[in-house]
Amino acid sequence: MPFLDIYFAQLVDPFRIGLLVAMLLTSANTAPTLNRWIPIALGVVFIAVLIPFSFGSADETTKALAVGVGLVSNVTVLAVLLAAKALYRRIA
Repeated sequence: MPFLDIYFAQLVDPFRIGLLVAMLLTSANTAPTLNRWIPIALGVVFIAVLIPFSFGSADETTKALAVGVGLVSNVTVLAVLLAAKALYRRIA
């Protein structure tokens, strides 16, 4: 099933994880003026679209599938990062 192959590949992609970590740090800096969740939501969509269209194949159907699966994998990675951040704040 191509959905699961793409999903698992995106979950361990270091570039995607690095962009999500940077986005999470940036959203913490902009929280007082904007909101915390607006930059996070826009960043999740931006990263999901950026990677397949920058590094993906030429097939438009594959790109659309990669963007859709990218949204799911970005939310999954972001949930893990937010849980780790909450755990760190609770311990510290």
